[in-house]
Amino acid sequence: MKRVFITGGSRGIGRACVEYFAKQGDRVVFVYRNDDFAAETVSESCGALAIKADLSVAEEAVRAVRDAVEHLGGIDVLVNNAGISQIKLFTDISDEDWQRMISTNLSGAFFVTREAVKPMISAKQGRIINIGSMWGKCGASCEVHYSAAKAALSGMTKALAKEVGPSGITVNCVEPGVIATDMNSELDSETMSQLCDETPLGRVGKPSDVAKLVGFLASDDADFITGQIIGVDGGFAI
Repeated sequence: MKRVFITGGSRGIGRACVEYFAKQGDRVVFVYRNDDFAAETVSESCGALAIKADLSVAEEAVRAVRDAVEHLGGIDVLVNNAGISQIKLFTDISDEDWQRMISTNLSGAFFVTREAVKPMISAKQGRIINIGSMWGKCGASCEVHYSAAKAALSGMTKALAKEVGPSGITVNCVEPGVIATDMNSELDSETMSQLCDETPLGRVGKPSDVAKLVGFLASDDADFITGQIIGVDGGFAI
């Protein structure tokens, strides 16, 4: 039985990860920022503890991790999933847009990981799995700030893997492609159809497609895999 801490767990890929680990019999704590109803629904259906926090604020991230450690007695698996997206022309991206994107998608993962890795180092074991994006690899027009944040998360993954490997901790990054989540619900049907056509497997991914890989990377079968950036994108970013 693993002790699992997941950020952004009330919907989409994060929710799928909460459900995956809960079905495995693991003890799960997840963080959400706004949607109380969604968080309560996930918590009640999975038996997972929900913690409300804005992880872009260092103090709140530390509080969330410490509350999780107190509840679980430690953390074996950390899944950094919390994130936002925004479609905007590069010249229209405001300072506030940039700061909000970097603070949520990159700084939040940094704040959480910096605190969560401490008990892992003491225990000489742990799994850290960051949820990036294929756009961090190949870049997305009109999503420069999003692509930049996700590319930086990839770099953080590789650097941290080298640093904490001697402590028995693996660090990997999963880069989803076009997944049927609320984040992509604002895209019109024509755009979604075009994205499907550009995907070699010819379909949009499901949150569970990503959760299955996250579950594998958290398992004992993946104990010699670290510093890797692995796509779940139907071949889009080949």
